[in-house]
Amino acid sequence: GNVLTDTSDGTGFPAWTGATWERASVLRYGENPHQPAALYRHARNGLASAEQLHGKEMSYNNYVDTDAARRAASDFTQPAVAIIKHANPCGIAIAAPNALDPIASAHLRAHECDPVSAFGGVIAANRTVTLKMAENLRDIFTEVIVAPDFEPEALEVFKLKKNLRVLRLPADWRQEPMDVRLLSGGLLLQDADRFPAEIESLVDGWELVAGEMPADDAKSNLAFAWKACRAVKSNAIVLAQGSATVGIGMGQVNRVDSCRLAVERAGDRAAGSVAASDA
Repeated sequence: GNVLTDTSDGTGFPAWTGATWERASVLRYGENPHQPAALYRHARNGLASAEQLHGKEMSYNNYVDTDAARRAASDFTQPAVAIIKHANPCGIAIAAPNALDPIASAHLRAHECDPVSAFGGVIAANRTVTLKMAENLRDIFTEVIVAPDFEPEALEVFKLKKNLRVLRLPADWRQEPMDVRLLSGGLLLQDADRFPAEIESLVDGWELVAGEMPADDAKSNLAFAWKACRAVKSNAIVLAQGSATVGIGMGQVNRVDSCRLAVERAGDRAAGSVAASDA
């Protein structure tokens, strides 16, 4: 595991840090077919030690997308599903109010955001995957699904899809306290980007700078959009209705193009939606 030494200089960051990892597996290849790659893990619980229940071996890109999906879904305390493609979300949603099968509801609502992009995507759920959700996924080509657990009947459905990788990652995993990014000759270390548990109630303290104060349902929608926005690569624009994304614009070099992309993907659903931006 990581070794964080004395931080008594008051910065909160150690003067020296070190880490050890053990090779867990050699992958078929890396981000591209000409790049050899391997998976290493350390002692703390996380995706690198998830239990694979079914499917082909995980690829390098599968791991990258699954980690992004798992983190996006676990940002929410309510039943939530995130669908990721190339490290960006193509749909994030929480269950509809009073849904009979909340996690299946969350998945359908996330999928409706951008069904074209969801083809060949990676799905994360923050609750046990039910038979109903598995049946809804039956005809949707999916690379990976990760969840805290699966109903036995859901697993039987998934096992009919030989190319689907099914990972069980218990809900008691702990997000890494620090984000680490390697660069030539060193690394960058920062506090992980986490939401306070009470973010929904904090919306009441947000400052109104223009227009009319939104209604309570719009406030909860804004809190959802704000959380979903964290998972989107900058420049990030999220349009949401009913605590489900309806249009996402991401990864553009200017915010105008991200806005245009989000609105185009939302179509008619853009009307009456709320928007969140990372700047």
